[in-house]
Amino acid sequence: MSKSSELIELSERRSAHNYHPLPVVIHEATGAWLTDVEGKRYLDCLAGYSSLNFGHGNPKILQAARDQLDRLTLTSRAFFHDQFADFCAGLGDLTGKDMVLPMNTGAEAVETAIKVARKWGYEVKGVPDGQATIIVAEDNFHGRTTTIVGFSTDPAARDGFGPYAPGFRIVKYGSADAVREAIDDTTVAVLIEPIQGEAGVLVPPDGYLGQIREICTENNVLFIADEVQSGLGRTGETFACDHEGVVPDMYVLGKALGGGVVPVSAVAADAGVLGVLKPGQHGSTFGGNPLACAVGIAVIDLLSTGEYQARARELGALLHERLRALIGHGVVTVRGRGLWAGVDIDPSLATGREICEALMRRGVLIKDTHGSTIRFAPPIVVSQEDLGWAVDQLTDVLTEFAGRAVPA
Repeated sequence: MSKSSELIELSERRSAHNYHPLPVVIHEATGAWLTDVEGKRYLDCLAGYSSLNFGHGNPKILQAARDQLDRLTLTSRAFFHDQFADFCAGLGDLTGKDMVLPMNTGAEAVETAIKVARKWGYEVKGVPDGQATIIVAEDNFHGRTTTIVGFSTDPAARDGFGPYAPGFRIVKYGSADAVREAIDDTTVAVLIEPIQGEAGVLVPPDGYLGQIREICTENNVLFIADEVQSGLGRTGETFACDHEGVVPDMYVLGKALGGGVVPVSAVAADAGVLGVLKPGQHGSTFGGNPLACAVGIAVIDLLSTGEYQARARELGALLHERLRALIGHGVVTVRGRGLWAGVDIDPSLATGREICEALMRRGVLIKDTHGSTIRFAPPIVVSQEDLGWAVDQLTDVLTEFAGRAVPA
């Protein structure tokens, strides 16, 4: 039995089966490339669900982490530390917001946004206590906590975990009219992903985000943008909302904010929103810890030049051009923005999982979602040549599956 097989067997036997990983065991990585325990190299086209926007082992991020590891890693928020102010100020400047509330995971940041929106609704908008409602979209993915899965429409995420928290109204994604119709005097927020990642990189119609902004402003409702996956350079702009020139009341950030080194998330909003929290009303032992802040500062610095955003735009245009050329040749639809694409495979040809397994054998690691969809989201540092090679591998895989198809 190979080392990979041994480790996979032990993992399957001793860990909960909450994931269905591809049968590959990664040992090390640099840039956009991974190496398994047997020494085989793979091009990473998932980037940790956008956590690794700046690549594996980014020198600036690693140096920031090493320097901080030698000094101080944790104090808890019981005390100030010397990285906290710069992180909050830097992220506030990046988002254009007065205040930042650091947490750890994306789901924690979403939970934070929900709590803040409700408290704002009671104390600022004047919604009667216990009656606050939040509008969310179908096919959303905001995390795995019990509150969040209660307003998921994905049976795999939701079923079997009830009872669920009340206070959420689910409307059709991409329909501003549906949001307008769902709002009443109890509505405190509209929580949406500017691009729905887990659903298959679904991009809403042009103008949708701007309409949501207008509706929220007209009705004194907070617009919360979950940019955990779409934010921080992935789509060719700092935030996906930037494509429409829209500024939400709250940004929910995570994944790439930790540079692929540590979990870092945050909510950013103005003082009139985040200022409703008082000491003891919300917190996290590890949220905003010195190591996380040092890494986050390095990430903010990388984004400040606009280099990564421009690179995602340019390479993304090439990626989408190449992928669209496969429509009618095993591909049904291509969606996305920047270096982020959802590719619907012809279900009569293969499942998304089968395509991913075939690509793995060719040295490309990618992830499927919802049956026949695969997602391209390589690190933004990927080279143009390597990106083209990955699409070449997909082209060859589709040809192979087409050759196996049995004529009707």
